[in-house]
Amino acid sequence: MGILSWLIVGGISGWIASMITGDNPKMGILTNIIVGILGAMIGGFIASNVFKWGTVSGFNLYSVFISVVGAVILLTIVKSVKK
Repeated sequence: MGILSWLIVGGISGWIASMITGDNPKMGILTNIIVGILGAMIGGFIASNVFKWGTVSGFNLYSVFISVVGAVILLTIVKSVKK
């Protein structure tokens, strides 16, 4: 995936994950993009190494789903560490 795809998928995934975890009011677009990209890395690692579902391969619904799952995991960990 190119840098533009990473930014788009990251922004969408970070935004969806922030809405799921209830963090949307305090997160801006840059934070959503960063969380989404990190979530894609976490979700991709888990999907390919733990569950053997394959890798994130581009801009498609599977990639967005895996990225959202990873971003929700990331935001949940961050919330629990902040407490």
